[in-house]
Amino acid sequence: MRSRLCVLAVMLMAPPIGQDSKNQESNAPEQREFSRLETLWNEAHRSGDADKLDGLWAEDLVVTVPKMPVMTKPQAIAIWRSGRMKFRRYETSEIRARRYGDAAVVTGRLRRSREVNGREMQDDWRFTKVYVRRSDKWQVVAWHASESAPE
Repeated sequence: MRSRLCVLAVMLMAPPIGQDSKNQESNAPEQREFSRLETLWNEAHRSGDADKLDGLWAEDLVVTVPKMPVMTKPQAIAIWRSGRMKFRRYETSEIRARRYGDAAVVTGRLRRSREVNGREMQDDWRFTKVYVRRSDKWQVVAWHASESAPE
């Protein structure tokens, strides 16, 4: 676990894709790909599409979000298949993607409204997703969210 955190820390300190004008043009297709994946992620959450999420999530996914236990992919998928949670709003902003070979880190802000067991909840989180590319397909292996600081 420590080695994963060290790798993540090093990855987060590296310069982002497209930081200068030369890199921006060469990395535009990658930025579009991660933007597309974020759109798929958001739409799947809003529509409750567990099958789409299943495809976006790697088998070794780890989910760490506020006020919930750390979850594996089977545990997270079980929540979606149960229908207990429904999103009215699921919007990301301030997206920043950085690629490191067959890994990428996407950070941003997530604002969402959800209903859980009949109770409405609002979240304003900062998130980090770690993607890996396996067999030419990008999938999320880690998703971490924490409460945003008050504005």
